Amino acid sequence: MPERETFVAVRKNGDGDITAFRTSSGRVLNYDEALREVREGRIRGANVFKGRDGEFYIRGDADGDPSNNLDNLPTF
Repeated sequence: MPERETFVAVRKNGDGDITAFRTSSGRVLNYDEALREVREGRIRGANVFKGRDGEFYIRGDADGDPSNNLDNLPTF
């Protein structure tokens, strides 16, 4: 199995919500594509959770390091 990718940068909309991700291999995934890949286990360091609104969201794995929080990744 190839090494799983990680998210290295994000694209945000005017409200500051993440709309797309750049992976460690340089691929750009829109939010829905990224959600699917995280669910399938292709992305390391992230997981999917169900919000109070019933929708599914991506979040970084809690590891005590705020610098790799998805909101703190560089933008592209």
